[in-house]
Amino acid sequence: MYGPEATFAGVPAADLDDPASYAEAGVVIVGAPFDGGTSHRPGCRFGPLAIRTTDYLPHDGSRPHLALGVDPLVDLGVVDIGDVEMPSGDTELSISRLEEAVARIAAGGAIPIVLGGDHTIALPDVTGVARHVGWGRVSVIHFDAHADTADTQFGALVGHGTPMRRLIESGAARGDRFLQIGLRGYWPEPETLDWMAEQGMRSYEMTEVVARGLDACLTEAFAIATDQCDAVFLSVDVDVVDPGSAPATGTPEPGGLSARELLDAVRRIAMELPLAGMDIVELSPPFDHAEVTAYLCNRIALEAMSGIAWRRARIAGEKVRRPTDPLLDR
Repeated sequence: MYGPEATFAGVPAADLDDPASYAEAGVVIVGAPFDGGTSHRPGCRFGPLAIRTTDYLPHDGSRPHLALGVDPLVDLGVVDIGDVEMPSGDTELSISRLEEAVARIAAGGAIPIVLGGDHTIALPDVTGVARHVGWGRVSVIHFDAHADTADTQFGALVGHGTPMRRLIESGAARGDRFLQIGLRGYWPEPETLDWMAEQGMRSYEMTEVVARGLDACLTEAFAIATDQCDAVFLSVDVDVVDPGSAPATGTPEPGGLSARELLDAVRRIAMELPLAGMDIVELSPPFDHAEVTAYLCNRIALEAMSGIAWRRARIAGEKVRRPTDPLLDR
């Protein structure tokens, strides 16, 4: 919607209305250029283009992964359907269009990776996947500085501070299979925390992540996420990263994960869990410096796809390389 047409790293373009164009794809990239749900700094509508194009490498549809020995864009047959048309003045129309696009991709057998956009889009993203996998059969792993479980935002039920509550209330996702990682700061207030506890949500605040270690928290979260659920949706708000490494976001909160920690965590999730969908949200390019946040979001997508490709190769019985293997053993 905003800027020149481009696909993620030069992968082939596909057409949502032509299922044959993505019938063989393992992953379909979707742009969700929507920031009508922001509560502070806007600009996330420009996120999808920045994530697709911010790279120093050729736009050639190939990205061999050094640590895993896979080329996710090639191995998964990744295609990009472009942006869903999401007018900021019409939130209901925007999210309904995105939900339909995600549901059609999931029903076609591919994993939708949605490039946001503000976190409002998690509501249609998870709902669209749940329409295919099953209501309440998709667990959610949610990286964020904020819980996004408000009852209302400026009097509205839908906004970037409310999607997780709406998902649980609708039944699309179970509260007791909702894992949040990286929460910190000065919100939400006690009433919202009480509601979250009543739903059985598990929140790994940064204080716990620091005390126990991220790997230990992830291991525990994985056990919960795969209990009585058939698939996992991964939602990554880039503000989970410390704003020193990710300044281009609408509601920056100091004291977050490092970029390295998030990339390793996303890769591990994709390698170990049955991902059915993913979104990357809250990149606001107007607030970036030297494109550092856009680079990070691009690499978040690549780490996820690399992990998916590695997992599929391992399940297929192919010889795979582990991240800890020496490079000469490839």
